[in-house]
Amino acid sequence: MPKRYCNFFVTIKQPVLWVLFISPFTGYAQKFSKAEVQRYQAEAKAVTIIRDNYGIPHIYGKTDAAVVFGLMYAQCEENFKGIERNYLYQLGKQSEVDGENNLYTDIQLQLIADTADAIKDYQTSAPWFKKLMDAFADGINYYLYKHPEVKPQVFHHFEPWYALMFTDGSVSATETGGINTGDTKNLYSKGPDASGALHQTHTIENIIPEREIGSNGFALAPSKTASGHAMLYINPHVPFYFRDEVQLVSDEGLNVYGAVTWGQFFVYQGFNPHCGWMHTSSYADVADAYIEKVIKKDGQWYYEYDGQQKPVTTRQLTFNVKKGNKIEQKNITGYYTGHGPVLGSRDGKWLALKANNRSYNALLESWLITKANTFDEYKKAMDLLSNNSNNTVYADDQGNIAFWYGNFMPKRDPKLDWTMPVDGSTSATEWQGIHLLDEIVHVYNPATGWIENCNSTPYTCSGIASPGKSKYPAYMAPDGENYRGINAAKLFNNANNITIEQLITKGYDHYLTAFDDLLPSLFKAYDSAPDSTRQSLAEPIKILRDWDRQSAVHSVATTLAVEWGTRMLAAVPRAQTVEESTYQTSRTENMLKTIPPQREMDLLDEAIKSLNKRYGTWKMEWGDINRYQRPADGMTFDDTLPSTSVGLVGSQFGQLPSFQSRTMNTQKRYGYSGNSFIAAVEFGKRIKAKSIVTGGESFDPASKHFTDQADGYINGQFKDVLFYKEDVLKHVERSYHPGE
Repeated sequence: MPKRYCNFFVTIKQPVLWVLFISPFTGYAQKFSKAEVQRYQAEAKAVTIIRDNYGIPHIYGKTDAAVVFGLMYAQCEENFKGIERNYLYQLGKQSEVDGENNLYTDIQLQLIADTADAIKDYQTSAPWFKKLMDAFADGINYYLYKHPEVKPQVFHHFEPWYALMFTDGSVSATETGGINTGDTKNLYSKGPDASGALHQTHTIENIIPEREIGSNGFALAPSKTASGHAMLYINPHVPFYFRDEVQLVSDEGLNVYGAVTWGQFFVYQGFNPHCGWMHTSSYADVADAYIEKVIKKDGQWYYEYDGQQKPVTTRQLTFNVKKGNKIEQKNITGYYTGHGPVLGSRDGKWLALKANNRSYNALLESWLITKANTFDEYKKAMDLLSNNSNNTVYADDQGNIAFWYGNFMPKRDPKLDWTMPVDGSTSATEWQGIHLLDEIVHVYNPATGWIENCNSTPYTCSGIASPGKSKYPAYMAPDGENYRGINAAKLFNNANNITIEQLITKGYDHYLTAFDDLLPSLFKAYDSAPDSTRQSLAEPIKILRDWDRQSAVHSVATTLAVEWGTRMLAAVPRAQTVEESTYQTSRTENMLKTIPPQREMDLLDEAIKSLNKRYGTWKMEWGDINRYQRPADGMTFDDTLPSTSVGLVGSQFGQLPSFQSRTMNTQKRYGYSGNSFIAAVEFGKRIKAKSIVTGGESFDPASKHFTDQADGYINGQFKDVLFYKEDVLKHVERSYHPGE
């Protein structure tokens, strides 16, 4: 493998070393040996890709490895750039393309995941699993060989161990224990000797990155459905076009359909003939920051532990940083204690991270769940206890439904506050092993017959049959309730005889639960306001009073509510931890108790004036300004080009489907994140499923599959999933071997 990707434990005297490369920043043609090409060609003959009338690839092969090869080739056909971008992140190499903007994220990633460990895991892996990783790399490399016009930005030859650097399909899978890039910059921008002089306020701006506030998973027991079969609703909220919809079928028992994160060889959220799973991003506390007491003696750093001084170990990290059209090499010494990498410093104190971000078992677990055929087999795969950042909502053809809050869960002293950095100088704060699967927060076949998880507390996931909070230590589920969770519970609590079409309708429910709290407070403030205020705001207040709190294309009330509500939510005091930020409903309710009534009026007046300034009138229908458009380059939105009205809003207001939108150097708002791959699945003797993706499967603007699913996506009108080969063969658009 290329030497530049290997990291080894070394010590250097200077924390930072810059070397200017003479060569300009240019790509070079990828090279493959004759033996490699012959191997690729043989593998290609063993797999068939059938693209259906929506461009969805159904990949068939005799072996699992053949199917993985075909999958990676098919992914590259759609979005090689997305694959490379994900590995630039995972290997800490974004600054090689983006410059210094992402340098401290890269430093974090290289500190956290050592490529040498991934290489060792690959070399010692089970032979059958190594074949899958080999096929993963071969499929991408064969695509690059067959498409010399494709110019990778960094990775001209993919290695099989890359898969072991990206073992979780989440949009934000890396856990940092609340240590942010500002903390990392504190320590590593000037070296540890200077870090003590830097002080940083510990606020939400510094520790919580922007990310989509979403993902919904619903499971219904046979007692709740019209067919008498269990059903599952898969609804991740991520940046648009983040995953690919595929089917993988082999003669070795693989038959799985769902969403694959770009660059991974397993279905991340999906179903097979017997069971299905939806992963939602978890706020379970699985990583911890340790405050290390350090001292430097004779040029060597030491950290205190149980009264002893232990040497800090080091590892050299190398970064190729883009500077104009050149590359500058930057070497940084990374520091490690017994807890893990020293990821940064805050208020002059070193913070080390203890986590489980990358492991062989994590990738193995991600693969094995796709081949589970029973509840027990699924649990056996999850018994690897290595999924670091996901909750799981599950359903199967035996009528089981289940929910696990997290998977990897360290045992800790429950008397300590694990939401904040803990003392690293004592063994009293050490992890005490890992909780078994049945010890983490879970519910199996709840009496209520339904499960929902919307990134909110698991203690309301099944109504009165939810897990009991008092039975679990606080660190297992430190998060609170949000408005989507409240909405979902209302929809399912009294629902019966649900069809798959009704499940989709519920998943696309337009009700905005947050305004059940926000609007009564506004109306109360208005009723007690001076006559002059009442007169000036009478018309917009009447529109809001008459509103059914359902977002809609032709709704002026939706526009008013979103413009005003966004300002109101911004008035909620900043959270001091990630965990505190999840208490959306209680934090909003507390804000409403203290905000001056006149302030609510002022924010409404501000929203109206803003609309008047931007559009010439505040009486704008939501669909006139809230639009779907898919630019050819993926980023340049244009008011003068065709776009489609969208009645959905962002999930922060409690709406289950999410359509996050904003202006993009434009007058109108355009969607950029939210609903992505969505599926509703019924587990009878034969799978019945419907799905939709954002816009379409293809990334080629000239393809009919670039936006052929846009209307269905916007309006919640799903296509039928072609799960059985006889159905796929009735809708063949193209059948081929990779490379043809």
